[in-house]
Amino acid sequence: MIAFIPLYAYARKVPVYESFVDGAKEGFGTAIGIIPHLVGMMVAISVFRASGALDYFMGFISPLLRGLGVPSEVLPLGLLRPLTGTGSLAYTTELIRIHGPDSLIGRIASTIQGSTDTTLYVLTVYFGAVGIRNGRYALKVGLFSDLVGFAAAIAVCLLVFG
Repeated sequence: MIAFIPLYAYARKVPVYESFVDGAKEGFGTAIGIIPHLVGMMVAISVFRASGALDYFMGFISPLLRGLGVPSEVLPLGLLRPLTGTGSLAYTTELIRIHGPDSLIGRIASTIQGSTDTTLYVLTVYFGAVGIRNGRYALKVGLFSDLVGFAAAIAVCLLVFG
């Protein structure tokens, strides 16, 4: 595909390099346009973690998870994953380092990482880049799908490995 597309364009007499450079110029403008949205998202994540809201929520819901047989160590991953891909990957890496890749916690964390998305990041960056101001339905559906992915990852791992 990588070789086919430029060759096909060249055969159709499309100025391949010039088209590429024009596209790159547009991409640079888009990248500059999304920087404020990225900064806002990073600040929101930092405030959420530094304020103690994450710790408070974990303390509140951990007994419920333990009652269901779910390791409470994976809860922060479920909260971080919709916010930040890098932060959730770092947390997953830490869980795997501490508990091992073949542990139930390591397997659940890996499955959550692959079953959910960075919904708030995606909405912030992509909606901000194209100027969409009302994304409430996308937000609801995205967060619901993250919740379903989180629950399904835990259920499948407990069923298969637990």
